[in-house]
Amino acid sequence: MLRSLRRRILTPDVAETKLAVRGFHVKDENSRELLEKIGEVFLTGYAYAVESRTAAEAEERLERIPERFRGFAYEGAGMGAAVLDCVTPGGLRRVRDLLNGRGSRHNYMIYIGVGWAMARLPKFLWPKSTGLDPLLLWLVHDGYGFHQAYFHTERYVHRQERETGFGWPAGQEAYAQRAIDQGIGRALWFVAGTDVEQVVTLIERFPEDRHADLYAGVGLASTYANGATDEELLELRHRAGPHFPRLAQGSAFAAEARIRAGLLVPHTGRATQILCGTTAEHASDVCLQTIPGSSSPGELPAYEIWRQRIADAFVSLGGVTP
Repeated sequence: MLRSLRRRILTPDVAETKLAVRGFHVKDENSRELLEKIGEVFLTGYAYAVESRTAAEAEERLERIPERFRGFAYEGAGMGAAVLDCVTPGGLRRVRDLLNGRGSRHNYMIYIGVGWAMARLPKFLWPKSTGLDPLLLWLVHDGYGFHQAYFHTERYVHRQERETGFGWPAGQEAYAQRAIDQGIGRALWFVAGTDVEQVVTLIERFPEDRHADLYAGVGLASTYANGATDEELLELRHRAGPHFPRLAQGSAFAAEARIRAGLLVPHTGRATQILCGTTAEHASDVCLQTIPGSSSPGELPAYEIWRQRIADAFVSLGGVTP
């Protein structure tokens, strides 16, 4: 009964994921159903995490989610585990338990889920960044940015406001803004209802210096979640123009996340063939082969060096303009 009560108290209302409630663009019925299904599955994963006694119990239930949507459930579980960890003593114990179990294959998604939790919690409850992988901790910012653009769309998308003074981790405020933009870019795929014309229009309202990170987020979302035809993805690649390498980098990240988790589905390969100029498997290999060592003080974070290397690799594969 206590776990059931905890679920009811802590789980957001599924109605919040409806496109009509959010005021998002509806391209067609299929895209609406897809995006709303993703939101529903995310909250299912969240609920499994907050009501289960152990990570293993949550994972037993998460593994029953269909392959196409299972990653989103683990993302929600990451949020649920992080919320519980942040409001109880013990640090990120539940998050670590997820990452040490079957969730290790979904580590990217779980890190993003931690960012969702931080967006819902006051700063004094935020976890310490030192307990996270220094390479992947920037995915937390990605999750935070997605949440803010998804739930505070007027401010973060239509008014293009930036998060200022985001001192987590300390001393990295400038890159934190960029990592948050990558999450905002992912959210634009949802705000625009997977409509490429709408996505590009939204991006073009942002200052030019933010476009590359926004396109990276769009590349990730359009490949991982999909919702677009091959013709629409070709149009997205064309409209990205000089930001094509970052679009491809985001797409490659999505391929790596799906392959690592054993969740590769046909639309992933079609997307990488168009956005990266290669197969999902090769795009994933590019990600794995370009992982850097730790960065030195004063340099860009290793995560950004990694992203640059991936983007550069796809310049040679696909060219800057299609």
